Amino acid sequence: MMLDRIEKNIELNAPIEKVWHALTDYQAFGEWFRVKIEKPFVVGEVSTGYITYPGYEHVKWQVTIKAMDAPHLFSFTWHPYAIDPDVDYSGEAPTVVEFHLKATENGTHLRGIESGFDAIPTHRRNEAMRANEGGWEEQMKNIKAYVER
Repeated sequence: MMLDRIEKNIELNAPIEKVWHALTDYQAFGEWFRVKIEKPFVVGEVSTGYITYPGYEHVKWQVTIKAMDAPHLFSFTWHPYAIDPDVDYSGEAPTVVEFHLKATENGTHLRGIESGFDAIPTHRRNEAMRANEGGWEEQMKNIKAYVER
């Protein structure tokens, strides 16, 4: 049986308010996540833009904001590993990305979860899971560097 989710945990030496801002302010998020986002995040709305990470500039950023429960939960849905500009991924079920924040004595515990991979078409599932496993590892390092600077 294949796992349906990716989970990453990290301790951040930054107050929860600073981590919340890094996650939910579209410009701050874009800086550490390496994406150019067109407008502020609003629950229930689609956020659009494009990836700025070298080699992936052709990849569109399109997520639907699901929750902004300050300062504990930020969540969105998206189509994982949707990197082929000639493919319409809109018919696929999206995965759910959740960031859970908890204040700690030394800063903030951040837990990132992406779930729903079992609904991704079989021909893309393993590659999407593999790519995002590494991607989330990198993004946790990115947000750590961003909030601890």
